[in-house]
Amino acid sequence: MIVAKDAITDFIPHRPPFVMVDNLISATRERFESDFTVTSDNVLVRDGIFQETGLIEHIAQTCAASFGYLDRKAGSEPKIGFIGAVSKVLVTELPPVGGTIRTVVTPLHQLGNIYLVKGESSLDGRILLGCELKIVVSE
Repeated sequence: MIVAKDAITDFIPHRPPFVMVDNLISATRERFESDFTVTSDNVLVRDGIFQETGLIEHIAQTCAASFGYLDRKAGSEPKIGFIGAVSKVLVTELPPVGGTIRTVVTPLHQLGNIYLVKGESSLDGRILLGCELKIVVSE
C-alpha cells in the first residue's frame, strides 16, 4: 500500500462524506489499484447495497488518488480532475455494506489533459462493475 486511508484526502479533492476510496494500493502510469470498504452510512448506499453510481465514483476517485500520487512523486501538486464521460458500463453485481471492493484502473489513451481509462471493481474475486471513463485533468 502506498497511501493509507488516513492520508488519502491529501491526494484527492473529495471530502467526507463523499470519499469513496480507502487505500491506494499501487499507482504506476500503466496501472492503478485501490480498495474501499462499504459502510452503512455511505451516501450512495441504498437498502444495504452500494449503488452503481458509487462504484463508478470509486473508480473515478481511484484515478484521482493515483494521478495525485504520481503528480506529487514528480514534484508537483495534485490536480483536479472531472469525469467527462462514462461508457461501456457492465454491472454484474452490487456489493453489500461491509464488503471491501478492490479496483484496478488501466489508462488506455491520453490526449493532452484528457485520459481514457478502463476500470474494473471486484469483491472476493467476483467482478462487480467494469466501465470506461474519460477523465479531464485541470492544467
